[in-house]
Amino acid sequence: MKSTGIIRKVDELGRVVIPIELRNKFDIAEKDPIEIFVDGSSIVLKKYEPNCVFCGNTKNLITYKDRLVCSKCAQKMANLGEKNEDEE
Repeated sequence: MKSTGIIRKVDELGRVVIPIELRNKFDIAEKDPIEIFVDGSSIVLKKYEPNCVFCGNTKNLITYKDRLVCSKCAQKMANLGEKNEDEE
């Protein structure tokens, strides 16, 4: 992990300000959702990107039964349906 040399204090509500330089570098705008991960003893912040529930792809997503699926996985699911119909 690379240190930025930037130190911020946590305020009384538990908030930390992400410096503008880092927000610009990672294309984080006001109101953007941020994911919070724990990696050992570290807290990791990452801009949230919706992804396919099967492969993790973040491009060409569609919603299927309230889940995000990429077009490639949707096509694979459609092909599975065709195979099942052929077997009948």
